[in-house]
Amino acid sequence: MYDIKTRQEVLALVSQGHSLNSVSKRTGISRAAIRSWQTRVDPLPRMTGQSRPCPRCRPAPGPPANPASYAYLLGLYLGDGCISAHPGGGHYLRIACADAWPGLIEMCRTAIGAVRPEDRIYILRKQGCVMVTSYGRHWPCLFPQHGPGKKHLRRIVLEPWQQQIVDAHPWELLRGLFHSDGCRVTNWTTRVVAGETKRYEYPRYFFSNLSTDVLCLYTDTLDAVGVAWQRANAKNISVAKRASVALMDAHIGAKY
Repeated sequence: MYDIKTRQEVLALVSQGHSLNSVSKRTGISRAAIRSWQTRVDPLPRMTGQSRPCPRCRPAPGPPANPASYAYLLGLYLGDGCISAHPGGGHYLRIACADAWPGLIEMCRTAIGAVRPEDRIYILRKQGCVMVTSYGRHWPCLFPQHGPGKKHLRRIVLEPWQQQIVDAHPWELLRGLFHSDGCRVTNWTTRVVAGETKRYEYPRYFFSNLSTDVLCLYTDTLDAVGVAWQRANAKNISVAKRASVALMDAHIGAKY
């Protein structure tokens, strides 16, 4: 018998497009066993005891567990996340995190665990990044922005209950968005002072996204917390004023 975590990890490899033969060689598990896990009807939810009702599926829907962590995870999902269906039922939530930021990977895992403590979390390693992955039945309920195609090619609008969470935890959403698609850089310029050219350096925050809806969500939330911003171009938002950079430093800071 193989434990639930092993089965989840093996089925995750298959759902990523790996052949049964390659997964079998990689894991040492027979193709027949893997095929049987694939063809069972909704095997994993029953095995993992995921009968606990989703907060959004109740007769009187409520907010997810730990709204602050949800706001952060929402930012990560809108930036570098996706949800995909499993052939046997249920869905995978995947958040891409660069290997260069181990702190971000751990924060992502912690947020998923806080929002859905009953769902297992595991890491799938890719070239230059990892996919922080969780299997569950209710990820589309928690992220109704899920849909076919790329996010920047479809409308992204928060549900009223999501907006309430963002209003209560704006910095958590901004942190999630920034951790996905932002960077803190040091810019420089020169000025002539008393006939002498001097170099000045100053920090600056950038956020880039192809979705105009996600960009608007980011700038609306910056407005709500009093951060001044400007468009660097059609897909990039800049925060450069000293007081606003100080706010971003206090609540977000550089990735690590």
